[in-house]
Amino acid sequence: MIEFEAVIGLEVHAQLSTQTKLFCGCSTAFGAPPNSQTCPVCLALPGALPVPNEKAVEYAVMAALALDCDIQAISEWSRKNYFYPDLPKGYQITQFDKPYALGGGVEITGEKQTTRKIELVRIHMEEDAGKNIHSENGDYSLIDFNRASVPLIEIVSQPQLRTPEEAAQYLRRLRQILVSIGVCDGNMEQGSFRCDANVSIRPRGEKKLGTRVELKNINSFKFVTQAIHFEIVRQEQVITSGQSVVQETRLWDSNAKLSKSMRRKEEADDYRYFPDPDLPLLLIDSAFIDQLRRHLPELPQKKLARFVSEMGLSHYDAQILTDDHEVAQFFEQAMLHYHAPKTLANLLISQVMGWMNAHDQIINKIKIAPKDLASLAKKIDADEISGKIAKEILTEILQTGESPEQVMAKKDLIQIKDTSLIEAAAKKIIADNPKQHEQYQAGKIAVFGYFVGQLMKATQGKANPGLANEILKKLLDEK
Repeated sequence: MIEFEAVIGLEVHAQLSTQTKLFCGCSTAFGAPPNSQTCPVCLALPGALPVPNEKAVEYAVMAALALDCDIQAISEWSRKNYFYPDLPKGYQITQFDKPYALGGGVEITGEKQTTRKIELVRIHMEEDAGKNIHSENGDYSLIDFNRASVPLIEIVSQPQLRTPEEAAQYLRRLRQILVSIGVCDGNMEQGSFRCDANVSIRPRGEKKLGTRVELKNINSFKFVTQAIHFEIVRQEQVITSGQSVVQETRLWDSNAKLSKSMRRKEEADDYRYFPDPDLPLLLIDSAFIDQLRRHLPELPQKKLARFVSEMGLSHYDAQILTDDHEVAQFFEQAMLHYHAPKTLANLLISQVMGWMNAHDQIINKIKIAPKDLASLAKKIDADEISGKIAKEILTEILQTGESPEQVMAKKDLIQIKDTSLIEAAAKKIIADNPKQHEQYQAGKIAVFGYFVGQLMKATQGKANPGLANEILKKLLDEK
């Protein structure tokens, strides 16, 4: 049996978060009525000329800086010629042999927390196409040009990824970086962040690349993993059956969990690239680059390192908090109200994010505010509530949006600090459990936890944990 290895390169299309399109003033807002965000320029009407969007160039350069690319002082707009109904010009304005950024890379984490840099070939700017909308029975198709000329950057990696899991991690890191600096919203469902995967296989140890197959427009990390895994297995089956892999473009069907042939892969010559005569060269001077570099927001890896070194969080907790830019923001906003990194991180990761995963929610849509999470953390650290009560309060807040104080009053969760009440409950528990009391006095200290649990159960978790422990120990030690 031949042992194969996969060779994977990704081409990521990230929509830049500008308010207007790349070459005209039409809005880029998602969800508008079909063809309501169009003009003579993005509809390619005769005589209409494109004008580059300065904010799009600014965001593109910021992305290149964050990815450690070499930004080219001179780059060029080109026409990529092909016919498709949602491409009104009959060509796409893009960058071909003179892109604005070269090199750079994205670090991924391998086994034993070792990092590996996946190098980039280039980043170039281009405009998006419109959208074909096909009828259910296939009798007709409609075209929505709202997306035509929306600004994109295409980020092309070297073929250095080897597994579907590495590809998914690379995409997560790349998305994390772009979202953290505010140049892309990273919304995969709306198509703001999508990728094409070039996949080939070769016998392990072989240096020569195999025939690559392109998987088009995959819009989730889960589907990327599934699609690449399917393609690797498919190519292995083709080769081991004595056939040859055909260079082609395939579409991933996420429902059927398989890819389907779309077309034989075109080469650059097929697109007849040539410089766009309507657009001058793009000049990016060093002063412009330096200005953007100075104002570049903190990158995720630096934030992670700061959470560990300055806040004392574990690498694991810091990684979880910084994996999602919005979660990291929520955490830091909570820290402004109460500086308790470990308590806040524990609540956010174990309770809030656990609830989010169970209810398929994102941090910006949940009903708890950072200040209320901070208030809850403060009550825990002040020994005003137990962990059990905190979880109950938090669950109620996430469902209703009420404050911790409102929930505590409504559900009668005010902590019991009356020593006489706690002592009376503790005496009854000890009297009801003579065998365990004997075991404790015989030196089996672990039994103490049993009594604490019984006392908290008897008081419905309301007994002050510090007082409960102190009173129980005193009574259990009495002869």
